[in-house]
Amino acid sequence: METRIIQTSQRAGGEIWQEVSALAAADALHPAAVITAGNPRRPDPMRGFGGAFTESAAWVWSRLPQTEKQAVLTGYFDPVQGLGYRYGRTHMNSCDFSLGNYAAVDVPGDEKLWSFSCEREKGCLWQFIHAAYDLQQEPIPLLLSPWSPPAWMKTNQEMNNGGSLLPEYRQAWARYFVRYIAEMHKQGFRVFGVTVQNEPEATQTWDSCRYSAGDEAVFIRDHLGPALVQEDLQDVGIYFWDHNRDLVYDRACEVLADPAVARYISGQAIHWYSGDQFDLVERTKREFPDKEMIFSEGCIEGGVKLGEWDRGEIYAHNMIGDLNAGVTLWLDWNMLLDLQGGPNHVGNFCDAPMIADLDAGQLHRQSSYAYIGHFSRYIQPGAVCLDFVMESETASAVETTVFRNPDGETVCVLLNRSDNLENITVQGSHGSTSVSVALPAHSITTVLIANKE
Repeated sequence: METRIIQTSQRAGGEIWQEVSALAAADALHPAAVITAGNPRRPDPMRGFGGAFTESAAWVWSRLPQTEKQAVLTGYFDPVQGLGYRYGRTHMNSCDFSLGNYAAVDVPGDEKLWSFSCEREKGCLWQFIHAAYDLQQEPIPLLLSPWSPPAWMKTNQEMNNGGSLLPEYRQAWARYFVRYIAEMHKQGFRVFGVTVQNEPEATQTWDSCRYSAGDEAVFIRDHLGPALVQEDLQDVGIYFWDHNRDLVYDRACEVLADPAVARYISGQAIHWYSGDQFDLVERTKREFPDKEMIFSEGCIEGGVKLGEWDRGEIYAHNMIGDLNAGVTLWLDWNMLLDLQGGPNHVGNFCDAPMIADLDAGQLHRQSSYAYIGHFSRYIQPGAVCLDFVMESETASAVETTVFRNPDGETVCVLLNRSDNLENITVQGSHGSTSVSVALPAHSITTVLIANKE
């Protein structure tokens, strides 16, 4: 089939990823815009998409009936029936989406890590990851992120409320990373990368720890980088920042200024909570092209709003902006939460693409779930993001990103957040077929155009 058009719209009554027909020639005479795909924006290939395995998500999953447990796994990891996730993220020690504070070494002063134990993780958290592995029948590459070192390693002597890593424990904390990765590898998990610290410029009421750019650079250069190399774990990438877009460029300039630091670094991780600032992401990628840019976390805060359509639109707007700016791996936050948006041990409730009603034993899929699928189901690993030209006689509200899959197929994702229907014509790359499509108000559409060659 030369072209396919996949669409989800608010008016469709809950139906998602519907295949629709192109506009007839007479209806396509005066499109609101013509989008023409061009050459690759940059050579970096897309890795894929994924979500976070948190203790809270795992706890909710563990309390579902078996059929719904399977529905969660299929819904996220099956490439035909679900989102086709290929990657995951998880936390080292507790995070706010844990049932409480915990660390693998709770004995104060245990720099040799004699008391190290992952018995807590071997409960529902790692069982959830194992179940996803079983469905995939291959390891899911995981990004490992700490929210806080053990309390005794920190200036404030608690895991919550910020504080910072005491300099005398930097080496022990680096060994802690290595030991934790080794424990995960023993479980059959694959850790492809670590971030130094989740949100290092934030003092949160939950698990948090502050690092200045200088602190992060020193820890990478003198401790974490050498520790990974010493234990033959140099294939585990180090990603710095792991925080919002607003300071992504400033942080890169500071941390990557020292070649002795930069040599250990695979890339930079970003979140979306400070606003769009896609221009800063793109500038950072342009000036540091050899460092990968990954999106490691985003969610909608303030608890669950079942059935609200803006959930999906917020996701798609951010995904389009980041993918165009240079992100090559996109990771959502919690894959599953309860009706309140938790559990969260400090009440920082959020929304998620899947919500479980534990009393009824039922799953609810938010619009964000459907919207993510318009990217993750069709943009394949190895795809490259393309430049495009949008020609329009009047201002168009349509947002778009365009990719070319490894087989030459053009993938164009079109987001219409407006209250109006818009007709769009898409011209594939390399002179391939053009197709015209109607974009209903509050809809998302993925246009697939096969390679002519």
